[in-house]
Amino acid sequence: MKRRTFIRLCAATAGAASAQAFAASDARPRRYARSRLELAGGRPLRASQIPVDRNLIFHYPYAATPCFLLNLGRPLSTPAELKTAAAQSYRWPGGVGPNRSIVAYSAICAHQLAYPTREISFISYRTEKGAQNRFANVIHCCSEHSQYDPARGARVVAGPAPQPLAAILLEYDAREDMLTAVGTLGGELFNAFFTKYAFKLSMERGNAARDGVGATTRVVEMNDYCRQQVRC
Repeated sequence: MKRRTFIRLCAATAGAASAQAFAASDARPRRYARSRLELAGGRPLRASQIPVDRNLIFHYPYAATPCFLLNLGRPLSTPAELKTAAAQSYRWPGGVGPNRSIVAYSAICAHQLAYPTREISFISYRTEKGAQNRFANVIHCCSEHSQYDPARGARVVAGPAPQPLAAILLEYDAREDMLTAVGTLGGELFNAFFTKYAFKLSMERGNAARDGVGATTRVVEMNDYCRQQVRC
């Protein structure tokens, strides 16, 4: 290879690497495929009927990446100013739904990437204080006791997590009383998640783990999704 060609190739590779690094730390909203939230059997999920303070799970933007859907039972109209681990600032806009009380976040912990599986979950929303959590109404990961406030953009309130949970952007159709996931906001950890759990995900889903969700995504109760929930 000629030296000039080699230099151009190196420059292009460095540029691509820089672009990937920027994308990983960029906190601007990222748009993915629109996916309407529904119940089992294709039944519509009505936002006004989502129970308060219950752990609901759906997958977005990939078939293997779980998210929390929470109705916190009170209006969440005040934006939160947050930062990613790479010090990228962003503004979480607040809740959606008829009372602006509904929020959604990636269920992948920002510390060690613990997440709800079919067998077990170390992370969930808790309404009460416990032996290892001095806060109520937080998303608590029992793996290393990172705690996030879902009413303030899932900001970190305790533990070693370096950044908030990534928010899932929802659109609310008031006429139909329905919710649609349209993107994410904040520090995504999907690439790290797929790398860390590559073997497990391949055993569970084959080559479909990185497939995007379709036009709809199913919402289920955590109690129906996980066989065991670790409480701490």
